[in-house]
Amino acid sequence: MAYIPIFLDVTGRECVVVGGGVVAARKVESLVDAGAHVTVVSPCLSPLIESLVARGSVNHIARDYQRGDIRGCVLVYAATDDPKLHRELAAEARSLGVPVNVVDVAELCTFIAPAVVKRGALQIAISTGGAAPAFAARLRRNLEDQFGTEYALIVEVLRAARRRLHADEIDPAERMRVLKDLANSALPDAIAAGDVAAIDRILATHLGDGVSLAALGLGWAEDFH
Repeated sequence: MAYIPIFLDVTGRECVVVGGGVVAARKVESLVDAGAHVTVVSPCLSPLIESLVARGSVNHIARDYQRGDIRGCVLVYAATDDPKLHRELAAEARSLGVPVNVVDVAELCTFIAPAVVKRGALQIAISTGGAAPAFAARLRRNLEDQFGTEYALIVEVLRAARRRLHADEIDPAERMRVLKDLANSALPDAIAAGDVAAIDRILATHLGDGVSLAALGLGWAEDFH
């Protein structure tokens, strides 16, 4: 099997998780964090899912899965201990054209859930195509050490810079050049060091005199250490 890496926007869209245990809870949590409308189908729930249901963040169908429960959703996770149900659910999802991930059963999946390093808007996804999930998890841990929390701030600054250039109606080719030069500058090092003065100098050099963290509307600049 071969896969193409894609990041899917599920904001406000219907997603279903079949299963209510610890593994299912991780899938539910990631979907909620992404802004999806999540329905969990399971007679029993882990404490985490119970808390999300209690807060109104997740819908709960308190029974075993029934055919038709995934109709109209944009993706489904299956995380139960019932292989027969998994096969039936995967077949139904394929017939409906709904992407399905059956946890730890790659041959039933139409998409793979990668190991992810997340730093704000930055996400680094690692997949072995279902061949070695434990190794993907090891690589994720290695990358978590390599990419610290400062990378969330780096992306935030670059996004603000891009927004500024769009507002200034810069020629698209010139805008791309400026953003490329800024991304390849010493900006990441300055942010990692917490050197606000250096950050502001770099921004002014690439975006114009007077452009600073504060000018970009990044309020955390005052408390940045």
